[in-house]
Formats: sequence, structure tokens, C-alpha cells
Amino acid sequence: MTEAVAFVPGHVTGFFTAHADDDPTKAGSRGAGVALSEGVTVRLEPGDGVELNGEECDIESVDRVLGALRSTAHVVVETDLPVASGFGISGAAALGTALAANEVFGRGLSENELVTIAHGAEVQAGTGLGDVVAQARGGFPVRLEPGAPAHGALDGIPATCDVEYLPLGELSTEAVLDGETAALTEAGRQALSALVAEPTLETFMQVSRTFAREADLLTPEIREVVEDVSEAGGEASMAMLGETVFALDTGLSDAGYDAERCEVSVAGAHLTRRP
Repeated sequence: MTEAVAFVPGHVTGFFTAHADDDPTKAGSRGAGVALSEGVTVRLEPGDGVELNGEECDIESVDRVLGALRSTAHVVVETDLPVASGFGISGAAALGTALAANEVFGRGLSENELVTIAHGAEVQAGTGLGDVVAQARGGFPVRLEPGAPAHGALDGIPATCDVEYLPLGELSTEAVLDGETAALTEAGRQALSALVAEPTLETFMQVSRTFAREADLLTPEIREVVEDVSEAGGEASMAMLGETVFALDTGLSDAGYDAERCEVSVAGAHLTRRP
């Protein structure tokens, strides 16, 4: 087997709306977030199964991508980002697998076709609604319409900065998405409308905080950290969907927290090594 390695940025969603559809390529979310320079690397080896940071595991979205591409491989996924904490790891694994498998097995598909496969796989797995399309773009992606590239529409906030994050625990994406999402979607609709009217980082952070509160997703621990950052003059909110606070620049550090820091990934998902 020839070798190809893909890098996919982590993605933090600030707010979103949920849109179901029988066609997984049309289902998805509207919303906005930030792609991180810290992310996920994916490489394929002979065999089968999935390995995450050296441990065998099940990632349904990866299995679905391999099935769609009629490929068999052992998928090695590595990341320094915390799992199940709102960084889009499952979406990144799916997209990285699609990019690498297309190269290794010579499937000859375009970027949009591969993003569509990965997006559909994640929707069907129930682990995300919009991370894949955002991770493919990079920067501060704004998802104007739900779905894969042929159906969705993307814009972005023309800015860059450092990002700090503070994981406080895990949160099940499936549990939230399987519940009642009407109030969540209405809060996300209002947030998107405000951001489109004023596409700045300040607006993004403000509407993200409002969304987390109105969607009833804030935990007491998250609320306390966000308020501390605000009192220190910074901008912070909750990563959707994870028990994680993210902040612009040095917001968390200025508030006295020992946070991780990275840059914005402006490149988006890409191959890093070809045969």
C-alpha cells in the first residue's frame, strides 16, 4: 500500500442550528466557528480497524467513509486535542480518511466529492452536523446553509488571531442532537442573522455566548470561566458541543487559567504526504 497522510484542523463551533433531512448530504447545520492549527492527522496502513492515539477504537464515520470509497485499510488517527470535548474529532477523522483513501486507492474524486462523503458519513453516525465542511474550509467559517458543498453555502469572517481553550470534561454530541432542538435552532438562527449583519470576531463571540445561554447548554463550570474571562476584559464562550471554553487571543490566560493556545488554521484540510 502506498502512503498518504492527511491533516484536518480541529474545529470549534460557537453556535449552530440543526436541520434534519432523509438525505445525509442535505442534512446539517447553519452556524459559525473557528478552525484550529491543532488538529488531526490520518494515515492508512494495510489491514482494517481504526486506531486513535495508539488505542483501537470504533469511529463509525470513518467506517462509513471507507465503505463509500470501497476501500479497506487500518486507519491511524492521531491528535493532541481532547476527544469528546467539542473539537470535531470524528468529523476530522472522517475527512482525513476520505482525503487519504482517495489518494492511496486512486479513486480520482474532487475535494467537494470527498467532503460530501465525509459529511454524509458523520451525519449518519450522529456525531456532527457541520464540522466537516468547516474543517475543509479553514479560518472562521460561517455556514449559511446546511449540508455538503453541493447543497450548503459557506462564508467566513475575514480575521485571524490566536485561540485559547480549556477542556473541563466530555459532552455527548449524540445526546444533544437526539434531543429536542427547536429552541436551540431558534437561538442559532438569531445568532447567525446578527453575525451576517456584522461579520466580526466581536460579534461572533457575543452571539456565541448568547446562544449557549438561550440554548440552555451552559454548565455552571462553563459559565463561571466565561464570566471570569469577561471580567478580565476578554472574549470567551462554550465550544459546541463539548464541556470546553474557548477564548480569543490570551483571554483565558489573562483570567488566570492554565489554557492551551494555538493559531487559526487558514489552510483547512489537506494532504501532507503523497506517495
